[in-house]
Amino acid sequence: MAEQITSGNFTFTKAAIEGVVVVDVKSYGDERGYFMETYKRENFVAGGIDCEFVQDNQSASSKGVLRGLHFQIEHPQSKLVRVVEGAVFDVAVDLREGSPTFGQWEGVVLSAENRRQLFIPRGFAHGFLVLSDRAVFCYKCDDVYHPGDEGGLMWNDPAIGVVWPAMEGDEAFDETKIILSDKDRVHPPLASLRRA
Repeated sequence: MAEQITSGNFTFTKAAIEGVVVVDVKSYGDERGYFMETYKRENFVAGGIDCEFVQDNQSASSKGVLRGLHFQIEHPQSKLVRVVEGAVFDVAVDLREGSPTFGQWEGVVLSAENRRQLFIPRGFAHGFLVLSDRAVFCYKCDDVYHPGDEGGLMWNDPAIGVVWPAMEGDEAFDETKIILSDKDRVHPPLASLRRA
């Protein structure tokens, strides 16, 4: 079983790739709805995540949109990601020089229903596929976005081998339903990266 740490209303589960952490959040609900903490620094530090987050971002996307796989080259960011509406399959790819898991990926379904979060440390490419009709994706970063410092990897590079799941209503993954930005269509494969 993966190593777990519980602190406050959070349970931190270490993923197979060192540094990646799945965060489960306890919520309190009744007939009116629910309440939950989404971040509390002292609990996250106790759970092994000691970052100073400096920027929050949010995006909305429709079913089939795939954003990624993105990273910043000279100004890498750690990210704490979650979904507040709908569901996505979230992926982190290890790009750390010398890492025994270089080029390997970790993926998890994040949804408004499961309220799960994923912590992705610096040195990873990141992306997600929207599984529901619509998804609202939120994330905290420990460095600001630097225009012109973007890097990317092919979302379907066989050398990485991400196993993307079927979207809601489909029986199997259907690559023809993927919606990509022009930039995301032309990202290079993992083999093109120079280990700096």
